[in-house]
Amino acid sequence: MEEKQIDHKEEREIDKVLTEPGTNTNLEQEKRTDSSNAEQGDKPPFWFEIEGRIPGKLGRAGTIHTPHGDIQTPAFMCVGTHGEVRYVSSEQLHSISAQAMLSNGYHLRNKSPQIAQEGGLAAWSGWNGPTLTDSGGFQVMSLGSGIGKVVSMDREKEVVNAPEKQRLAIVKEDGIEFHDPLTDADDFIGPKESMEIQCRIGADIHMAFDELTSLADSYEYNKEALERTERWAQISLDVHKEHRDDLGYRQSLYGVLQGGRWEDLRRSTAKKLGAMDFDGYGLGGAFLKSDLGKILTWCNEELPEGKPRHLLGLSRPDDILIGAENGADTFDCVAPTREARHGRLYTKYGFINIEKYAGYDEVIDETCDCPVCQAGITKDTLRALLKSPDPAEREKYFTLASIHNLRFTIRLTEQIRQAILDGRFEEFRDQFMKDYYSYSPKGAADERNVRKTGAELQQTKGNTK
Repeated sequence: MEEKQIDHKEEREIDKVLTEPGTNTNLEQEKRTDSSNAEQGDKPPFWFEIEGRIPGKLGRAGTIHTPHGDIQTPAFMCVGTHGEVRYVSSEQLHSISAQAMLSNGYHLRNKSPQIAQEGGLAAWSGWNGPTLTDSGGFQVMSLGSGIGKVVSMDREKEVVNAPEKQRLAIVKEDGIEFHDPLTDADDFIGPKESMEIQCRIGADIHMAFDELTSLADSYEYNKEALERTERWAQISLDVHKEHRDDLGYRQSLYGVLQGGRWEDLRRSTAKKLGAMDFDGYGLGGAFLKSDLGKILTWCNEELPEGKPRHLLGLSRPDDILIGAENGADTFDCVAPTREARHGRLYTKYGFINIEKYAGYDEVIDETCDCPVCQAGITKDTLRALLKSPDPAEREKYFTLASIHNLRFTIRLTEQIRQAILDGRFEEFRDQFMKDYYSYSPKGAADERNVRKTGAELQQTKGNTK
């Protein structure tokens, strides 16, 4: 098939989206207020207020107030690992109603002195809004096990830790020794180092240093690692308090809950960390996708209700819905942008592979309010950009696709928030799941079914060329 030639009108629309981000696309979103505003009165620099609840569930809608602005929850935090979201500018993030950006302490550790000199992450990055940094523990530990964070049930039997001689990270009592594959140098990060790094980076929210286990680890090792994580939590708190005001504004700290898939470990650590002086909590660990709801329930039934909770590293629509229903307030994941770059685009009726849409002259999703769909940029045009031999054309695709997928995910959290406030969360959840996955499960969606139905549904509803 001859590749599509993009005409001048389409080029103008593409350039407009890329160079003129425009205004906030979510017209019904309440205006966010700078937490430094005098109206806050005697309120602390970081606090959380609950504005609505899901009856009979742990889920809620609220607002996290930070020194760099408010985050209305539930909310999705866009991942800018190195201080910027790949192929998406800060202006473009604001145009799609992004509220916060998550960066990584591991990847920014060597730049942290420079970031501190320039006033902290929000100023240094040009984002100038609320920010969060991960401790880097996940990145360091993945060098040891070679295993990701969440797996589906049919992959559980495949999970095996890397042989010890091949591991690039070794856990010690005071931290983790590792070999950095990027610099080819040996390094070390423990709770003290992680807090010092994060306080130089200067995000509004930091994560305590923790040990992430894998599904291949036994109950006994999870118990040992959890006790170590709890000791590191206290060290993280102590060191963080020494440096949290170094950049002229209060930086807050979340404790991170581990415990694998065991209820006794999850509830025990939630009680212990819940009694400590953290500003909020990160919900982490490696677990089966099907266990997400019950693990969140075990944790959040024990944690203090008045502090925010962040579900680390998940953004599938069913994961966000299960998370919000069971008490998670914020979410992050690289998947929306990473999958966009590989051709997977999200729609109301499931995801599509844009490479299959040559000749389709409709937008990605006619119900979508993102700048890409609103500009009328078609699937055929996006496919042509992705398949172009010109790197500059492919970069245009990366930006447009990333904007679309991020807006889809952000809009989902906005809709969940409004549904909670309106008292119709279950109605919204069931309709969304029916549309996106073609059925309405009570638990986590089956990944195989998601892959099977998403593209097929969209193609049957779209152009039949």
